[in-house]
Amino acid sequence: MVDQRDQDDEARRLRGRTRSVGDYFAGEQHLLKPLPTEPFETGRWFTPRVDRFSQISVRGNTYSVPVRFIGRQMRVLLHANELIVYAGRTVVTRHERLGGRNGSCLVLDHYLEALMRKPGAFPRSTALEQACSAGRFTPVHDKWWAAAKAAHGDAAGTRALIEVLLLGRHMDHEQVVAGLAAAYRAGALTADAVALEARKLAESDG
Repeated sequence: MVDQRDQDDEARRLRGRTRSVGDYFAGEQHLLKPLPTEPFETGRWFTPRVDRFSQISVRGNTYSVPVRFIGRQMRVLLHANELIVYAGRTVVTRHERLGGRNGSCLVLDHYLEALMRKPGAFPRSTALEQACSAGRFTPVHDKWWAAAKAAHGDAAGTRALIEVLLLGRHMDHEQVVAGLAAAYRAGALTADAVALEARKLAESDG
């Protein structure tokens, strides 16, 4: 749409002028400097410190980072649509930029080590709520979790689920969900069983 508006504007004549906008541009185009040959950064840098909730605050909104960075100062590059968090030169995580103020974007994976130590906090965590809303924590997860708690007790069953979620760091999300479904049907309620089923399904797909 913008390109079409530019083309349409070339035929426009300013009041009191004898030539069109396109004619004037053709006469001046050779005076323009060339475009940069190297990419240049258009984002804005921030250096927030990670609070005790494993979150950073940027422009009135909070974003999670892995719990191992609590207390550290991070480098954050804020773009129009994305926020990138660095530890030194290494990308730690990326978030979709939040609009407005007082919003939060929490990734469940960032809290798994802490929740492993305190499984009782898992069911009521905001990160879990956001994972459910985003479709990352599915009804398949919920069914397997309920069965694991019934078999092993609430704490042990929740830890088993967290071990399953940790599989997502080196396996595709779809593979883990498929592994959960297969393990649930087989009554296999350990993370090792889920990993085995996920690998079997991945190999058969391959």
